[in-house]
Amino acid sequence: MSEPAFHDGERAVQSRVGVAERMATVGERSIRKYMPEQHREFFGLLPFVLVGSLDQTGRPWASVLSGPPGFVHSPDATHLRVDASCIPGDPLCTNLRPGAQVGMLGLQPHTRRRNRANGILAEVNTEGFTLAVAQSFGNCPKYIQAREARYGGPAPAARFERQHSLTEATARLISNADTFFLATAHPEAVRGGSRAQGVDISHRGGRPGFVRLDGQGNLTVPDFVGNFFFNTLGNLAAHPFAGLLFMDYVSGDVLCLTASASIIWDGPEVAAFAGAQRLVRFTPLSIFLARAALPLRWGPMEISPHLTATGTW
Repeated sequence: MSEPAFHDGERAVQSRVGVAERMATVGERSIRKYMPEQHREFFGLLPFVLVGSLDQTGRPWASVLSGPPGFVHSPDATHLRVDASCIPGDPLCTNLRPGAQVGMLGLQPHTRRRNRANGILAEVNTEGFTLAVAQSFGNCPKYIQAREARYGGPAPAARFERQHSLTEATARLISNADTFFLATAHPEAVRGGSRAQGVDISHRGGRPGFVRLDGQGNLTVPDFVGNFFFNTLGNLAAHPFAGLLFMDYVSGDVLCLTASASIIWDGPEVAAFAGAQRLVRFTPLSIFLARAALPLRWGPMEISPHLTATGTW
């Protein structure tokens, strides 16, 4: 019998919303153990990728790596090679170790294409790392703001510094965001896990102001209708921790948080946010900021047409 495409947490969320039977068939067809040729070529076009990793306590972190197109390439259908160094001080620097579970997201915002590649690190060296792919699948273009990224290298001299709390500037970055990235994991991922029990990193998009930051420092975000895989919510149901990454597209600042998470399934808060199927609330546990860290130049933003019926806080 083949290993299920979805783990227990994902199946529990699918059952809660009534799509488990259908998704069992869809998952086997859509989540591959190898990368199709178009996915392999796609990663080679990108000037940046998102990486989800776990620290030694099992908490997820979301990170970004950048380089000239071709810095990510696929030597064969089951491996991705990344030739880039993490920004000094990024928890990713210590999380990259042979045998560790890692999630990767390739995103081309101006075409709204995105592909996921999750797996285990087969090699880590001073030039970068090689991922042995266990899950490869595409995502729909919903909720992606179209903006073109160009590599402007070489990388600036920047490093992540721990922040005791959110400042006025970082709170403004969160509250004005139209995009952030979200790393999650199954609890077994820190011990290796199965093919489905790994680390994942996903895109979250909304109209500017779709992330609410309250007076206690909690972040609340809507969860819109998607592909019903529930990779992110399934991980959170099984392991309620997440890594969040926000980028300033003008300054190049990068804000990384690791947080505890809870899902708000229904109630007046959900009903009050147009387009939300449910909400997710994050309480930051550790905060890191790197100023002017990304050697990327961004074109103008065009909001996703799928967001016209959704709201803001």
